[in-house]
Amino acid sequence: MDSRPAVTNGFPVFSVLAPPEQTVPMVFSSPHSGRDYAPEFLESSRLDPATLRRSEDSYVDELFACVVRHGAPLLAANFPRAFCDPNREPYELDPQMFDGLLPEFANIRSPRVAAGLGTIAKVVASGVDIYARRLPVAEIERRVAGFYRPYHRQLEEMLERTSRRFGWAVLVDCHSMPSVGGPADFDTGLSRVDIVLGDCFGAACASPISQAFEESFTRLGYRVVRNTPYAGGFTTRHYGQPRNGIHAVQIEINRALYMSERTHAKLADFAGLADDIDRVVADVAQQLRGRDFP
Repeated sequence: MDSRPAVTNGFPVFSVLAPPEQTVPMVFSSPHSGRDYAPEFLESSRLDPATLRRSEDSYVDELFACVVRHGAPLLAANFPRAFCDPNREPYELDPQMFDGLLPEFANIRSPRVAAGLGTIAKVVASGVDIYARRLPVAEIERRVAGFYRPYHRQLEEMLERTSRRFGWAVLVDCHSMPSVGGPADFDTGLSRVDIVLGDCFGAACASPISQAFEESFTRLGYRVVRNTPYAGGFTTRHYGQPRNGIHAVQIEINRALYMSERTHAKLADFAGLADDIDRVVADVAQQLRGRDFP
């Protein structure tokens, strides 16, 4: 089943792929694969669409569409990360971007804001400024209320429903990463492994769950590390509360495995990677089905 239940100004905010019956305590999310670039956003940007896409986790929603066959739902944002980033606090904002005063509670000093990658990003992932002039401060609430909050309300509902049904839940937050560390990363210029699993160094997820993903990818020949250079973003930290029965793990996939980072075109190996992700999800789902974690 494919549904688009939330619409803002005619813009479908997210998509939900769900099995006829959920059979595993897993919820998958793809917050950065959105590629619906609204005309008004493109008009407000000084960048062309191809450059804006540098912040995208392109096609991650397609790579993980297989989860439905294994009894788990997938939530995917349709709006692009360069427009509004749901893997941030709701008000991680750079005051220099806006014409007007920010809310007093805004987080203006986070490392993400300093890098230009707050809830409303200042730059694309390559470090190029998105806007030629300041945005009206009213644009903050338009994007947070119209896009950010509907996405998280849906994610919360899916996790609550899963927890009620199974007694616990695992959120798998799905991303892709540049093949080489960027200018704002601590691994600038260094080649990266195939898969990075982030569980906030064990604080967001029981170790056997992270280990199940790691071992499954490793058996298929992928180079896997945990928590370096990505330990988990806002979604993993916020929802991952093992003591309350909600676990969260972030998966970062090296983009060079499946796409051209210059043109965003899929590589011939795209289908092979999708098949391997299918195998990993099937393997982990089988391990978790019928189990119980505190």
